[in-house]
Amino acid sequence: MHILFVTATRIGDAVLSTGLLSYLIERHPQARLTIAAGPVAAPLFEAVPGVERLIVVSKERWRLHWARLYAATADSCWDLVVDLRGSALVWFLRAGERRVMRKSAVDEHKVRQLARVLALDPPPSPRLWTAPRHDRAAEALIPPGAPVLAIGPAANWRGKQWRAERFAQLAQRLTAPDGPLPNARVAVFAAAHERAQAEPLLSAVPPARAIDLVGRTDLLSAAAALRRCALFVGNDTGLMHIAAAVGVPTLGLFGPSPTAQYAPWGRCTAVAETAQPRLSMFPPGFDHRTTDTLMDSLSVDAAEAAARQLWRRAVSAAA
Repeated sequence: MHILFVTATRIGDAVLSTGLLSYLIERHPQARLTIAAGPVAAPLFEAVPGVERLIVVSKERWRLHWARLYAATADSCWDLVVDLRGSALVWFLRAGERRVMRKSAVDEHKVRQLARVLALDPPPSPRLWTAPRHDRAAEALIPPGAPVLAIGPAANWRGKQWRAERFAQLAQRLTAPDGPLPNARVAVFAAAHERAQAEPLLSAVPPARAIDLVGRTDLLSAAAALRRCALFVGNDTGLMHIAAAVGVPTLGLFGPSPTAQYAPWGRCTAVAETAQPRLSMFPPGFDHRTTDTLMDSLSVDAAEAAARQLWRRAVSAAA
């Protein structure tokens, strides 16, 4: 069986789509998969079982990327084409069955929207696959030892970033002697260009307990490293969705992004939201490129309370 799976450009959306991919693999274990994804998200799929081809779809002017994807896939006869981008591509390919993502209600979680493409209820949870090389890299980055609190202090635009100084305060509280993770190590995840957001947090953690992973992981080694952590706290980012997909208890911090659509999905996940309502954050003339953080109405106290409650759930679930 030959399956073409066309998924997202952004990391977070691509992670959320992996529940469908997991379902297809379980239902058709001998299927040969071709996966098309954007250049940033494509590495997430390198270790997927049965993947025969990974096509990187780079956006071009006048939507020429769709023509290139058609040229790369038109020679095949597909048993199933799943298009989560809602393009016209599927109607020009030879396919036994076509499933296409349609627009959904904005207040419905993305995982539920995706599940309707294959008429699945309950929706399958996202999951990620890693290879032994990713697991070895993760063990080198986070060797055995004290529990690890993972933190993702960056985001793809400033408005979604909780201040690094607040992350530092939260880390100190959670790893204090009376915290849920006393004397835990603190692993800071971020891309190399996000060091400025991570540095105040790294500076506040005692050097013996700090694990600086800024710019040191690719997507799947980050996923493997997160599996080695006890708890993740971070802004609404692709990294947050990766943490939830690999099963680490995940607390997402939300302000200007829609919680109903993009809260972390999984058995042991939670959110802490700003006191200021999201829709009041966008006055006339708002420009996300020039705004400062919109997360200041989320207090350290509120984030700590949410983290402690999530940790209690995680401990109870593991008992």
